[in-house]
Amino acid sequence: LNLLPAVLAIGDQLPKKSEQERTAAGAFAKFREDGFGYFLEMATRPQTISYAMLDSPVALAAWMLDHDTDSYYKISRAFVDGKPVGNLTRDTIVDNIMLYWLTGTAASAARSYWEDARALAAALASGQPPPAVKVPVGFTTFPGEIWAAPRSWVEAVYPDLAYFNEVDKGGHFAAWEEPKLFSAELRAAFMSLRSAG
Repeated sequence: LNLLPAVLAIGDQLPKKSEQERTAAGAFAKFREDGFGYFLEMATRPQTISYAMLDSPVALAAWMLDHDTDSYYKISRAFVDGKPVGNLTRDTIVDNIMLYWLTGTAASAARSYWEDARALAAALASGQPPPAVKVPVGFTTFPGEIWAAPRSWVEAVYPDLAYFNEVDKGGHFAAWEEPKLFSAELRAAFMSLRSAG
């Protein structure tokens, strides 16, 4: 995992003592202030945006490209300015959009936000954190993530944290931006599970 969505429900309960925690809290506040629309649309009305994404490749591209500030600038730099950022090139951007377009999976991707939001809404309504995840979890913090989760936050959400690492590049679309690094992190997370059991 590389995004900590539980922060939406319990962000005000998480520690903010260290510089890293305060930075993450500031990034989360900024997201709620000017980046929340994307999440909110997908979390509350996934079918509405899905009809557009399934009907028009231009709508799909626009929706994917304006996901979050970090991704927007990286994609713009690669696509418009022709200056690759990690694995983001004009070709890989078009390839990724085409993958969603040809498989028609934009709607199911949008629905995953809706499903996550139901659990977060229930937690908010109850005043309790979401139920603890009871399986081992691997988590990597990428610096360009919407909010780069500090280890203390990840441990608060995933008590059975089997693997945690912070890397020096990548963002919300880490698998797309830095596929080799993402793959290495995935392997390392599973390696910790293999050696533990």
